[in-house]
Amino acid sequence: MPEVTTVNSKLVKELIVPRLSSSKKGDNGIVLVVGGNKFYHGAPVLSSMAALRSGTDIVYTAVPRSITVAVRSFSPNIIALPMSDDKLTIGSANRLVAMIPKKPNTAAIGMGMSLARPEALHSLITKLKSSGTRLLLDSSSLVPAALKDISGTDTIITPHAGEYKRIFGENAGADEKERISNVYKYAKEYDITILLKGQTDIISDGDRVAINKIHNCAMSVGGTGDILSGLTAGILTKMKPYEASILGIYFNGLAGNLAYDQVGLHMVATDLLEHIPKAMKPFDSIQE
Repeated sequence: MPEVTTVNSKLVKELIVPRLSSSKKGDNGIVLVVGGNKFYHGAPVLSSMAALRSGTDIVYTAVPRSITVAVRSFSPNIIALPMSDDKLTIGSANRLVAMIPKKPNTAAIGMGMSLARPEALHSLITKLKSSGTRLLLDSSSLVPAALKDISGTDTIITPHAGEYKRIFGENAGADEKERISNVYKYAKEYDITILLKGQTDIISDGDRVAINKIHNCAMSVGGTGDILSGLTAGILTKMKPYEASILGIYFNGLAGNLAYDQVGLHMVATDLLEHIPKAMKPFDSIQE
């Protein structure tokens, strides 16, 4: 077991990648968000807006056609790609990949999504991987069948305790020490980066382990995990999965703390969106 690193502002400053002053649209990342169903249109919206707030240039939001109008109405910044089925099917996955205007650097998959069959997720993952797109899997995409497709790739998974049990078949652990050990074990076995959300967030890529405690209990409100997924996916366009996970969880928690200072226990997920720039701006840097 490697030494456990605690996420803090000093570490974050060391990891931040400067933006080139000469950069143009697309140079700072293109993200694809795939999620939503006829009941949950907010999850992919929150992920997409968080990816944009991360500093990403372009975000495509792939959702079922039945909720496309609702998704588009949230913000003119959203580029919605309508999928034909309410659930992810092999056909809708294939058509989605064909309609993406530009190749995404990263794709965040699963937020609010309904999955028709595991084969549909396999088809989407396989096609995106073959084009060189890095993946972040969350929520509905965290199923055991996905492990064989993402093993040995630059993929991040962001489970909470229940999703962790679903994908790996066992509880993460009864205490912090056990959870750290289990996350490290599975990250090493599958050669992926795991970001286990909880009272103490645990991040491991199978070589290194970090923990994060920068957040608050008001963040139990629905949607904060969707924001984390989009934020981390945006950062993943610029750096490796382990480092992107550390920055994502830190800025998500810091934005949550800033929102808490303003509204206390009455926080909603969109409060985090408004505070992401305040959390990230002090760490901004530009390279000539």
